[in-house]
Amino acid sequence: MNENRKYFFLGIAVLTALIFIVRLSVLQVFDSTYRSEAENNIIQRNIDFPFRGLIKDRKGRILAENMPSYTLQVIPRQMRKQQEESMMSWLDLSREEFNSKIEKARSFSYYKPSDFEKLLPQDEFSEIQDKLIDYDGVVVKPILRRAYPHQSLSGALGYVAEIDKEKLEKEKGKGYHQGDMVGISGLELEYEETLFGEKGVKYEMVNVKGESQGSFKAHEYDTTAIPGHDIAISIDLELQQYAEFLMDGRRGSVVAIEPASGEILTFVSAPFYDPNLLTGRDLGHNFSALTTDTTKPLFNRPLMAAYPPGSIFKLVQALVALQTGVITPVTRIRCNRNIIACHGAHTYEDLQGAIQYSCNPYFRQVLRRVLNQNESDNTYEDTRLGFEGWYDKITSFGFGNPLGIDLPNEKGGYIPPSSYYDKIYGRNRWKFSTIYSLAIGQGEILTVPIQMANLAAIIGNRGFYYPPHFIKSIDGDDAMVPAKYKEKITTAVEEKYFGVVVDAMAKVVEDGTGFRGAVPGLEVCGKTGTAENPHGEDHSVFIAFAPKDDPKIAISVYVENSGQGARAAAGIAGLVMEKYLLGEIQRKYLEEYILRGEFIY
Repeated sequence: MNENRKYFFLGIAVLTALIFIVRLSVLQVFDSTYRSEAENNIIQRNIDFPFRGLIKDRKGRILAENMPSYTLQVIPRQMRKQQEESMMSWLDLSREEFNSKIEKARSFSYYKPSDFEKLLPQDEFSEIQDKLIDYDGVVVKPILRRAYPHQSLSGALGYVAEIDKEKLEKEKGKGYHQGDMVGISGLELEYEETLFGEKGVKYEMVNVKGESQGSFKAHEYDTTAIPGHDIAISIDLELQQYAEFLMDGRRGSVVAIEPASGEILTFVSAPFYDPNLLTGRDLGHNFSALTTDTTKPLFNRPLMAAYPPGSIFKLVQALVALQTGVITPVTRIRCNRNIIACHGAHTYEDLQGAIQYSCNPYFRQVLRRVLNQNESDNTYEDTRLGFEGWYDKITSFGFGNPLGIDLPNEKGGYIPPSSYYDKIYGRNRWKFSTIYSLAIGQGEILTVPIQMANLAAIIGNRGFYYPPHFIKSIDGDDAMVPAKYKEKITTAVEEKYFGVVVDAMAKVVEDGTGFRGAVPGLEVCGKTGTAENPHGEDHSVFIAFAPKDDPKIAISVYVENSGQGARAAAGIAGLVMEKYLLGEIQRKYLEEYILRGEFIY
């Protein structure tokens, strides 16, 4: 009996062992799931990076392209000690730099390649290419870097660099990985998703040492990278380069807009720099140099520099007063210089004359009439009621908030609301005499250059605008332009009130301070201004549009520390409009005057 029991349990044990053997055989030989998992231990997944989309100007000229470059990778296990000195020599690395890079590679893997020297341009790689044959453990990885063939438009294009940890975390779920090259600023950032494309993947068999053993399953699971979309922007490269030529060596901005569409024709932030400085292996060094440059070339003046608008704001004050009904085009006001200073030989002008001669007392009285319309017996309350109506009309021109341009970091300037004065003086404890400096574009009002170019477009259009923007088409299709840039925005001032202001601006250029803003054979409408600067010479300002009827270009020019708007700013604006509308410069004498730069004498 005991003997039978012994054989019974022995049989159970043998049967159990057979079951395990059979099951293990199935797992190892027949079950594709586990076989695939085993194979994956020696499958290397390589990312196939897409071509980044091109950026072109309105005429198809390439502004941003892709150039071949090379990243040297090292496999620490395969490198030989005797290679180090010569590698340091032809890569121009110190011993400390070399050791740091090697240590970083070792910490990643002794057997897998890791980046050692990134983004070597074609010419530098050509010099060392033949030497690499004799170096063990050095792998060449071709890669594309961004390049800007015309060295222009640095204020708008931005740059591309390796994604940092912060952005990688922020953009989680969008398919980015460490090492990806992405847009960091400017249009490269704004249209990153459009330009980047879609990555592909290639699977490769490798042994335990990381050595290639050929493709995995004859490329069955590989996917092809999809190039990014090309974008065309509204910039006219030739006009851009001419405006930069005139602004070279100065600080300020030039912004030109096509009034009928809101497309930006020229966008100069001066001083400017070659955008190629922020590509390739020297990006970090060059960025540091630009950051510490006291002229602030990375500060985007057209979008971020806030100035008091000065006399140019009188144009908006006039339109608001006309809409409010407190003046008409024939309203005359005496130029009482005992109340506020003025300039020029005028005494008793109507609205057109007040704009032409930029009469401070006239516009002081205009603002008083707008703010105090006897809606309340209480002077303070009456001022508040008038001020809030004034505020709504002023902000309808795009002041006080960003216009929504397709670039990051746009500022909105500042139009003080009534709450601002309540906070300083208390509710119903301030009145017109407290804030009358607003009448002539001083006080708390701040505007940025893009808003002033847009103001010129609004007046040229007689009361409406399209949000200023760069994007013109995507892959040649203008239907892909965001709908918000095709939305017509109307101000709170009716079209019928713009005629007198337009006529006055024409007189400013024809007979007044804006004569340097003229264009031969065309009627130009403009207004000079001076932005006060408590830290030195005032800033020269000019806005204009041309031709007077059916305008093709609207422009604002700011030249810092250059005095009156009639000189530097008006002259530069006139030449830029002449270049765009006539195709060539006829007034060489004016160009020479601008290039000499003797504006404050």
